[in-house]
Amino acid sequence: MYERAAPAPPGAAPGPLWHLDRARTCFIGPLTYNAPHQHGAPVFLAGLYGRFGLRLAGGGWHRVRTAMIPAGVVHELDIGGEPIGVLYIEPTLEGAHTLAALTTGATETEGALVAEGGAFTLMRELWEDAGSVAWAGEALDALIGFGARRARRPMDERIARVLALLEDAATPSRNVAAACALVGLSPHHFQHLFSREVGVPYRRYRAWGRMRRAIAAVASGRLLTQAAHEAGFCDQSHFNHDFRRTFGAPPSWSLQGVRMSGEPARRKPPHG
Repeated sequence: MYERAAPAPPGAAPGPLWHLDRARTCFIGPLTYNAPHQHGAPVFLAGLYGRFGLRLAGGGWHRVRTAMIPAGVVHELDIGGEPIGVLYIEPTLEGAHTLAALTTGATETEGALVAEGGAFTLMRELWEDAGSVAWAGEALDALIGFGARRARRPMDERIARVLALLEDAATPSRNVAAACALVGLSPHHFQHLFSREVGVPYRRYRAWGRMRRAIAAVASGRLLTQAAHEAGFCDQSHFNHDFRRTFGAPPSWSLQGVRMSGEPARRKPPHG
């Protein structure tokens, strides 16, 4: 029978840590339960002090220490109030292949990788140090660089060009027609190639980018309504709905009392 995780240990940092930049999204903080949801980017999950509950695509529960969930895979989490590290990276950083290298002794199950070991120590240090916003970027550089060196896989250059288009805030149009024109593919062939390389359809990945922009705005001090409009959502209700679909919980679970990182590092991370 599945049992919930134990309560979080005392002495934790004063609030969740968010780090967002052009290619990475990292959340470290306590969670209780996240209903079935799916992301527009692959995610690496790490229990900071022990195992957590993971259910994939409505199957049975697993008790794991780390996991890599590819983009688009539906999953459910039960952490029981403990802090967990959650790291998403964009396809420009090799995506799921890089994150898979952060697990140790992983086994594949129901479209994901689950393991008893992996890169959780650094995330725990980020969580425990209230000043980690100053060095989170450098720490994630080292962590992702380690994974990328172990799992390098070239991406189709046409999709790489489209991803660059999406990252360019000055680009006036980012719809499917603009992407197809850029790479000279029909909509059918483009959608197939994009899904194969990235893991989710083009529209879903664009929605993920919009969600990242909204999270960054909220974490930097914007009200939810203002952040939703700035990121391109019709209204706050639309943002709340998409947030639940993406993370399995309302925005309040992680966007209150946050420590926001995204600036260049000012000191080197500790080593452990």
